Amino acid sequence: MNEQGDADALLVERAKRGEVSAFEMLVVKYQRRIERLVGRMVRDSDLVQDIAQETFIRAYRALPQFRGESAFYTWLYRIAVNTAKKALVEKKRDPLLFEGAMVSTEEGEEPSRVENELSDGETPETVLAGRQVAATVNAAIDALSEDLRQAIVLREIEGLSYEEIADVMNCPIGTVRSRIFRAREAIATKLRPLLGTREGERW
Repeated sequence: MNEQGDADALLVERAKRGEVSAFEMLVVKYQRRIERLVGRMVRDSDLVQDIAQETFIRAYRALPQFRGESAFYTWLYRIAVNTAKKALVEKKRDPLLFEGAMVSTEEGEEPSRVENELSDGETPETVLAGRQVAATVNAAIDALSEDLRQAIVLREIEGLSYEEIADVMNCPIGTVRSRIFRAREAIATKLRPLLGTREGERW
């Protein structure tokens, strides 16, 4: 187990013994990551906050059942995904990519402001091209089925391993690999016209 896992395990054990402050430390540690994950499943920012809060409430209540067979954050991600799904079903909403992941400027932002913030080697043209690529990637992810979208977000954005994703999504690792492959192919298809790549090549 890595240092993060060791630290989480100690906090979980303390929380199980009734130390509320230990669980509060886990909330502080993972709140933004959970909100980010949920935010890529729903558009409503108010709903994101509610789902994140419900996730931690459910996790706290379920702590006695947590056996440490997987990492705490993997277990927490699974609760977050299931809580988001439940909320979306109840509100009859379709999971959609949260637009905050897109590289874009705020409405009404002056072009000169963007140019003044260019990093070394960037030009207005490369910044525009980057935004087009980001918008295309987000649109491609948005068009994916729920299972493919969850798999690619957990892998490419949250950085989970295939084993961890299989745990979160409660499916075989082979299914995870298939979903990520299909998601990448769908995104690559949308990107080829922009990047000039041929079929079989990745972006």
